[in-house]
Amino acid sequence: MNAQKRREIFQRLKEHNPAPTTELHYRTPFELLVAVLLSAQATDKGVNKATAKLFPVANTPEAILALGETGLKEYIKTIGLYNSKAKHLIQTCRILVEQHNGEVPEDRAALEALPGVGRKTANVILNTAFGQPTIAVDTHIFRVANRTGLAPGKTVLEVEKKLLKFVPDEFKHDAHHWLILHGRYTCIARKPRCGSCVIEDLCEYKKKEYD
Repeated sequence: MNAQKRREIFQRLKEHNPAPTTELHYRTPFELLVAVLLSAQATDKGVNKATAKLFPVANTPEAILALGETGLKEYIKTIGLYNSKAKHLIQTCRILVEQHNGEVPEDRAALEALPGVGRKTANVILNTAFGQPTIAVDTHIFRVANRTGLAPGKTVLEVEKKLLKFVPDEFKHDAHHWLILHGRYTCIARKPRCGSCVIEDLCEYKKKEYD
C-alpha cells in the first residue's frame, strides 16, 4: 500500500468521525487507567457498568487502597478475571501513592512498571490521557492493519512499529481510535461489513464481503 492511499484512508476515517475517543467512561487519567486495567478480556460496556458504581465511591489511588482488595472486588466482580484484576489494581495504587504522589505517570517505563500494565495499556494511557501520538495495537487494530494492507505484520509490535512509521503525522493522535472503532463495528472478525465501509475501495483485502 502506498503513502497516498494510506493518507486517503485516514482522511476518510477523519471525515466520518472527526473526534474519535475511547468508549470507556473516565474523567481523569487515573480513572482511565483503572478502566483500561479492568477491560482486559472484558467489554467496555461491562467495565463502564462497574466503574459507574466504583468511581463515585473511589476514584483515586488512596480511596481504592482504603477499600482494600476485598472491598474492591465487590464493585468489579461482574468483570472477568476480577480476582487478579483487583490484586493488580491494589498493587498499582500502592506504587502510585508511594512513588508518584498518587498521580499517573506520563512516562512509558514508569507505566509499564505498574502491575498489569503492558505496552498496549501504556500506549492507551499515553495517547488518550496525555495526548501522545502512540498507537495501541489490540486484536481489532491488528486485524484491520493486516486485512486492509495498511500495516501488515506477524506480531503486535511489528504492526505498531509499521503504523507509527506509515501513518501521517497529522493523523497519529487519533489513529488508534479510528482503527479500533473501524475494527469493532465495520471490519469485524467473522464477516467484515465491506458494503458499508467508507474505505472499501482503498482496502486491499481480496475476500470482500457484501450483503
